[in-house]
Amino acid sequence: MKYGKLDEVGGIDFSLPADHPQTAHVLIGRAPERFEVRLGGTMWTVPSWKGRVYPSKLAQKDMAQWYCKQFGTIELNATHYKIHGPEVTARWADLADDDFRFCPKFPQLISHYRRFKNCEGLTDEFIEALLAMGKKCGPSFIQLPPNFSPTKADDFLRYIEKWPRELAVAVEFRHPDWFSGLAAAESVWQAMAEWGVGSVLSDTAGRRDAVHMRCTNDVLVLRFGGNDLHSTDAARFNDWAQRLVDWRDRGLQSVYVLMHQPDSVNTPQSCALFADALTARMDVTIKLPQPIEMGGLF
Repeated sequence: MKYGKLDEVGGIDFSLPADHPQTAHVLIGRAPERFEVRLGGTMWTVPSWKGRVYPSKLAQKDMAQWYCKQFGTIELNATHYKIHGPEVTARWADLADDDFRFCPKFPQLISHYRRFKNCEGLTDEFIEALLAMGKKCGPSFIQLPPNFSPTKADDFLRYIEKWPRELAVAVEFRHPDWFSGLAAAESVWQAMAEWGVGSVLSDTAGRRDAVHMRCTNDVLVLRFGGNDLHSTDAARFNDWAQRLVDWRDRGLQSVYVLMHQPDSVNTPQSCALFADALTARMDVTIKLPQPIEMGGLF
């Protein structure tokens, strides 16, 4: 996650802010019978995982299938750079078991180039690709460009209002004005809650304003920007685990943790540590990468 990436993090205050007031209005239920937690990374072609969570002689063409065996979800960045046909996305879905969920990133043709205008045909193509994944398609997420401010709120509202409600979607805001309380920004946040559109929380060192702690539905997409297992990573995992216990008790149904570590080298260990922090505080089953051949992840 280059967004908010800093070379030195020792002086950063990583403590989680208090909940945004909107979260209290959205999470008004009770703890679900089965709280779903899925952990994963951002790519499956990671050569350094060979001999750790992949067989040491695994061919690159087989890495996707092995990834789906070892993790519970993935931030599917391939969909950001190209709208793949339904035959491709269906083939990806066939690699995974029934409990795996893909989190496809919205095509940049829609979000960055067309900026949500005159993109009906592109949107239909993307929807067709998502539907081909069946129930293995988790929430897709819209990553707004850094310069996409609330001055464009009307364009964005018109777009998400038409998004099919049966397809889960969440939004990652980047421009600081989305977190400043401006009326135009608030109109979008409120509409998202009304329409069941989720919010993405991005926890990264250089953009603490983006840790907005604002839930707009009962499914959380958390993009966690780690620092190669720096000591602050473990402390942050613990803080998030405690907050997720609270949110689960108030009605959060599921969370997708999309782990970002430099070059993805330490993603398996990070997922394991995050899971340890959660299971120490709640009774939950979490699919985790299992070490092979070398006796451990660490």
